[in-house]
Amino acid sequence: MAKKQLDLVFLWHMHQPDYRDHTSEEFVLPWVYLHAIKDYTDMAAHLERHPGIHAVVNFVPVLLDQIDDYVAQFESGKFRDPLLRLLAEPDLDHIAATDRELLLEACFRSNHHTMLAPFPRYQRLHDIYKTLERESEAALAYLSGTYLADLVTWYHLAWTGETERRRHPLVAELMSKGEGYSLADRQGLLALFGGMLKGLIPRYRALAESGRVEISTTPHTHPLSPLLLDFAAARDTQPAAPLPKAAGYPGGRSRVEAQIESAYESHSQRFGRRPAGMWPAEGAISAAFVRQLAAAGCGWIASGEGVLKNTLHRARHDEPRAAYHPWRLADAPGITLFFRDERLSDLLGFEYSKWHGQDAARHFVGQLETIIKTSPEGENPVVCVILDGENAWEHYPYNGHYFFEDLYTQLEAHPAIRTTTFAELLARNPPPQASLLPDLVAGSWVYGTLSTWIGDKDKNRAWDMLCAAKQSYDLVMSSGRLDAKESALAERQLAICESSDWFWWFGDYNPAPAVASFDRLYRRNLANLYRCLKLAPPAQLDQPISAGSDTAEGGSMRRATEHPH
Repeated sequence: MAKKQLDLVFLWHMHQPDYRDHTSEEFVLPWVYLHAIKDYTDMAAHLERHPGIHAVVNFVPVLLDQIDDYVAQFESGKFRDPLLRLLAEPDLDHIAATDRELLLEACFRSNHHTMLAPFPRYQRLHDIYKTLERESEAALAYLSGTYLADLVTWYHLAWTGETERRRHPLVAELMSKGEGYSLADRQGLLALFGGMLKGLIPRYRALAESGRVEISTTPHTHPLSPLLLDFAAARDTQPAAPLPKAAGYPGGRSRVEAQIESAYESHSQRFGRRPAGMWPAEGAISAAFVRQLAAAGCGWIASGEGVLKNTLHRARHDEPRAAYHPWRLADAPGITLFFRDERLSDLLGFEYSKWHGQDAARHFVGQLETIIKTSPEGENPVVCVILDGENAWEHYPYNGHYFFEDLYTQLEAHPAIRTTTFAELLARNPPPQASLLPDLVAGSWVYGTLSTWIGDKDKNRAWDMLCAAKQSYDLVMSSGRLDAKESALAERQLAICESSDWFWWFGDYNPAPAVASFDRLYRRNLANLYRCLKLAPPAQLDQPISAGSDTAEGGSMRRATEHPH
């Protein structure tokens, strides 16, 4: 009797939306480079240390575009990110009031439990700030340039990946120093960060070329493709969902096609080959989108288990272990669908950070062993664990360093569990047998629905504003008023406006300061699209979309202790 084996696919999804204001090319938010020096470097290092682990790493092209932008900034020394510019500032005693406010707002934005409290000198800076803040805004003016130098340095030290702290003596030296950071100290840190970012994509490319990592992609700016194709896809799971006033996104199919092709081009340029598969933005799929991906030559996609459950429920098909094997969709030849194990993925994303790392790793492996034991004879289950490769780890002690060390070590040694990739699975002879889906219920990895991006009045209003801008785009582009360079800039700006992230943030369940920040940047992007088209932006773009962000729009974000991305 053949011994049962389980195939485990980790997919680490790396994504940040475009945080640049393209009227000035300034970065409005710093999350790309902060996650790069912490999470993207750590995740690469974990894989480099464990050659027996295979995984899929998904890079969204708009994230890679911004990483390249930061590399160029470090090489030139001309920073368009305000925080980096202030880290490099020689004289923090004489900076503008707005820059002082930015440092005090931004440099405590983190998970305080794991990224501030463990460092007594950094905690002391926070205590001083809170004491003065309770007195008055004017009291904060007494904070000196020395305080601000220590603050901006500690913020960046706290955001440095655990593997980088162990690899580079400078980080340990500066942490030990604790205070009184000089310009030379900060310049050393900047040089270190520049090297990290420059080496990041080559590290992942080397892992891919070694055969241990499969790198996949997403349509270029992370659009919610099922909704670009048809707003009514939201009603597959919520028949009464309010929809935008617009009947649909104008020319949605051609825009999805352009986003797919742009992603292929980006991927081939950076990694030397076309990707075998895609993680759709937010795992959001519909039958129409899957068929379009199949026509574009995509070999595999993955989505949330809720989408599969909803699909099988509508088909009156009950299969408790449905997510443990691949699927195919009728009339979509050549593409294989995999579905995320929600429970196991959410354990890593939300629960194991509260556990001792070794206990969490043992529990995870034990869950896989149970799946093996309960699988029918002759079945080798395929388990897909898919989650953000950046956001969970700051909730773990030491950025998840010990958890990954224990987890990857146990998996490498396990006789019945093999980590693999989707491309490896499909290249086997024979590949795992795929079942057929006659149709597909549209949804995402969030609740199995599309409600996170449409149906709320503010989300719908944001869609209507985008639809209006797209109508103007179509008219201008067909008029021949723009030359080739101007047309390319307008198309780039349109793609940025199509990102799913803007619609995600609207809604009163999100913190008002974060909503205000994304509301403001979305409207800036729409206004810039009109300017690219040589049109005056509509006056409505001067007003917040979300009523809840009216007061937060011009107010302090100082109370936010955790960042949105």
